Amino acid sequence: MIKVSVDSVKVSMLSQHRVVVLKEEDQERYLPIWIGPFEADAITIGLQDVQMTRPLTHDLLKEVIHHMDASVSHIHVHDLRNDTFYAEIVVEQNGRKLEIDSRPSDAIALAVRIGVPIYVAEDVMDKAAIIPTDEDADLTQEEQAKLSAFRDFVDTLDMDDLEEA
Repeated sequence: MIKVSVDSVKVSMLSQHRVVVLKEEDQERYLPIWIGPFEADAITIGLQDVQMTRPLTHDLLKEVIHHMDASVSHIHVHDLRNDTFYAEIVVEQNGRKLEIDSRPSDAIALAVRIGVPIYVAEDVMDKAAIIPTDEDADLTQEEQAKLSAFRDFVDTLDMDDLEEA
Protein backbone atom coordinates (compact mmCIF):
# COMPACT_ATOMS: atom_id res chain seq x y z
CA MET A 1 0.00 0.00 0.00
CA ILE A 2 1.15 3.48 -0.87
CA LYS A 3 0.41 6.33 1.52
CA VAL A 4 -1.12 9.38 -0.15
CA SER A 5 -2.56 12.72 0.90
CA VAL A 6 -5.22 14.93 -0.64
CA ASP A 7 -3.28 17.33 -2.83
CA SER A 8 -6.29 19.26 -4.09
CA VAL A 9 -9.86 19.21 -5.27
CA LYS A 10 -10.15 20.69 -8.75
CA VAL A 11 -13.17 22.14 -10.50
CA SER A 12 -13.46 22.34 -14.25
CA MET A 13 -14.26 25.87 -15.37
CA LEU A 14 -16.08 24.56 -18.47
CA SER A 15 -18.13 21.71 -17.04
CA GLN A 16 -19.53 20.28 -13.82
CA HIS A 17 -16.68 17.77 -13.49
CA ARG A 18 -14.66 17.57 -10.29
CA VAL A 19 -11.51 15.65 -9.50
CA VAL A 20 -9.78 14.90 -6.22
CA VAL A 21 -6.03 14.64 -6.67
CA LEU A 22 -4.16 12.33 -4.33
CA LYS A 23 -0.38 12.74 -4.05
CA GLU A 24 1.99 9.95 -3.17
CA GLU A 25 4.10 10.81 -0.13
CA ASP A 26 7.73 11.62 -0.94
CA GLN A 27 7.10 11.12 -4.69
CA GLU A 28 5.84 13.24 -7.56
CA ARG A 29 3.07 10.81 -8.53
CA TYR A 30 -0.51 11.98 -8.52
CA LEU A 31 -3.73 9.98 -8.69
CA PRO A 32 -6.69 11.91 -10.11
CA ILE A 33 -10.11 10.48 -9.27
CA TRP A 34 -13.23 11.96 -10.85
CA ILE A 35 -15.94 12.66 -8.29
CA GLY A 36 -19.32 14.37 -8.14
CA PRO A 37 -19.86 18.00 -7.11
CA PHE A 38 -21.46 17.10 -3.75
CA GLU A 39 -18.58 14.77 -2.86
CA ALA A 40 -16.09 17.46 -3.89
CA ASP A 41 -17.84 19.90 -1.57
CA ALA A 42 -17.82 17.35 1.26
CA ILE A 43 -14.07 16.79 0.89
CA THR A 44 -13.36 20.53 0.67
CA ILE A 45 -15.48 21.27 3.75
CA GLY A 46 -13.54 18.58 5.65
CA LEU A 47 -10.16 19.86 4.47
CA GLN A 48 -11.01 23.41 5.47
CA ASP A 49 -12.53 22.27 8.79
CA VAL A 50 -15.68 24.29 8.13
CA GLN A 51 -18.23 23.87 10.91
CA MET A 52 -21.77 23.37 9.62
CA THR A 53 -24.86 24.19 11.66
CA ARG A 54 -26.15 20.64 11.14
CA PRO A 55 -24.06 17.50 10.54
CA LEU A 56 -23.47 16.45 6.96
CA THR A 57 -23.56 12.78 5.97
CA HIS A 58 -19.84 12.24 6.57
CA ASP A 59 -20.03 14.00 9.94
CA LEU A 60 -22.93 11.71 10.84
CA LEU A 61 -20.93 8.63 9.84
CA LYS A 62 -18.01 9.85 11.96
CA GLU A 63 -20.31 10.21 14.98
CA VAL A 64 -21.97 6.81 14.44
CA ILE A 65 -18.58 5.08 14.33
CA HIS A 66 -17.48 6.92 17.48
CA HIS A 67 -20.68 6.04 19.40
CA MET A 68 -20.28 2.38 18.44
CA ASP A 69 -16.93 2.36 20.28
CA ALA A 70 -15.14 1.85 16.99
CA SER A 71 -12.43 3.77 15.18
CA VAL A 72 -11.39 4.19 11.58
CA SER A 73 -7.90 2.80 11.06
CA HIS A 74 -7.39 3.99 7.48
CA ILE A 75 -8.87 4.35 4.02
CA HIS A 76 -7.74 2.05 1.22
CA VAL A 77 -8.31 2.67 -2.49
CA HIS A 78 -7.82 -0.95 -3.48
CA ASP A 79 -9.03 -1.48 -7.03
CA LEU A 80 -9.63 0.08 -10.44
CA ARG A 81 -11.97 -1.76 -12.80
CA ASN A 82 -13.61 -0.39 -15.94
CA ASP A 83 -12.49 3.17 -15.07
CA THR A 84 -14.13 2.92 -11.63
CA PHE A 85 -12.11 3.18 -8.42
CA TYR A 86 -13.03 1.05 -5.39
CA ALA A 87 -12.23 1.87 -1.79
CA GLU A 88 -12.87 0.60 1.69
CA ILE A 89 -13.07 2.18 5.10
CA VAL A 90 -11.11 0.02 7.54
CA VAL A 91 -12.75 0.13 10.97
CA GLU A 92 -11.60 -1.48 14.19
CA GLN A 93 -14.14 -2.43 16.84
CA ASN A 94 -13.58 -4.63 19.88
CA GLY A 95 -10.52 -6.29 18.34
CA ARG A 96 -12.25 -6.91 15.02
CA LYS A 97 -11.19 -5.39 11.72
CA LEU A 98 -14.07 -4.46 9.41
CA GLU A 99 -13.53 -3.51 5.78
CA ILE A 100 -16.51 -1.47 4.62
CA ASP A 101 -17.04 -1.00 0.87
CA SER A 102 -17.13 2.67 -0.09
CA ARG A 103 -16.83 5.03 -3.00
CA PRO A 104 -13.38 6.65 -2.80
CA SER A 105 -14.92 10.12 -2.55
CA ASP A 106 -16.98 9.19 0.53
CA ALA A 107 -14.04 7.41 2.15
CA ILE A 108 -11.79 10.44 1.53
CA ALA A 109 -14.43 12.84 2.89
CA LEU A 110 -14.54 10.76 6.08
CA ALA A 111 -10.74 10.47 6.26
CA VAL A 112 -10.17 14.23 6.14
CA ARG A 113 -12.68 14.71 8.96
CA ILE A 114 -11.14 12.06 11.19
CA GLY A 115 -7.51 12.59 10.21
CA VAL A 116 -6.69 9.00 9.28
CA PRO A 117 -4.23 7.86 6.62
CA ILE A 118 -5.27 7.22 3.03
CA TYR A 119 -3.58 4.39 1.13
CA VAL A 120 -3.70 3.31 -2.50
CA ALA A 121 -2.87 -0.18 -3.73
CA GLU A 122 0.38 -0.32 -5.70
CA ASP A 123 -1.29 -1.79 -8.79
CA VAL A 124 -3.89 1.01 -8.78
CA MET A 125 -1.13 3.64 -8.67
CA ASP A 126 0.72 1.82 -11.43
CA LYS A 127 -2.41 1.81 -13.62
CA ALA A 128 -3.71 5.33 -13.09
CA ALA A 129 -1.15 7.65 -11.49
CA ILE A 130 0.41 10.46 -13.47
CA ILE A 131 3.81 12.05 -13.14
CA PRO A 132 3.91 15.68 -14.26
CA THR A 133 6.63 16.52 -16.75
CA ASP A 134 7.64 19.68 -18.54
CA GLU A 135 7.21 18.18 -21.96
CA ASP A 136 5.06 15.33 -23.22
CA ALA A 137 7.86 14.47 -25.66
CA ASP A 138 9.80 12.97 -22.76
CA LEU A 139 7.02 10.47 -22.03
CA THR A 140 7.03 6.87 -23.16
CA GLN A 141 4.09 5.62 -25.22
CA GLU A 142 2.78 3.81 -22.15
CA GLU A 143 2.87 6.99 -20.06
CA GLN A 144 1.15 8.94 -22.87
CA ALA A 145 -1.59 6.30 -22.98
CA LYS A 146 -2.14 6.64 -19.23
CA LEU A 147 -2.35 10.41 -19.53
CA SER A 148 -4.67 10.45 -22.54
CA ALA A 149 -7.68 9.48 -20.43
CA PHE A 150 -7.21 12.60 -18.33
CA ARG A 151 -5.73 15.06 -20.85
CA ASP A 152 -8.97 16.62 -22.14
CA PHE A 153 -10.38 16.88 -18.63
CA VAL A 154 -7.24 18.33 -17.08
CA ASP A 155 -7.02 20.93 -19.86
CA THR A 156 -10.33 22.39 -18.62
CA LEU A 157 -9.25 22.66 -14.95
CA ASP A 158 -8.24 25.82 -13.14
CA MET A 159 -4.77 24.77 -11.99
CA ASP A 160 -3.62 28.14 -10.60
CA ASP A 161 -3.59 26.94 -7.00
CA LEU A 162 -1.66 23.68 -7.64
CA GLU A 163 1.68 25.24 -6.75
CA GLU A 164 0.32 26.57 -3.45
CA ALA A 165 -0.19 23.04 -2.05
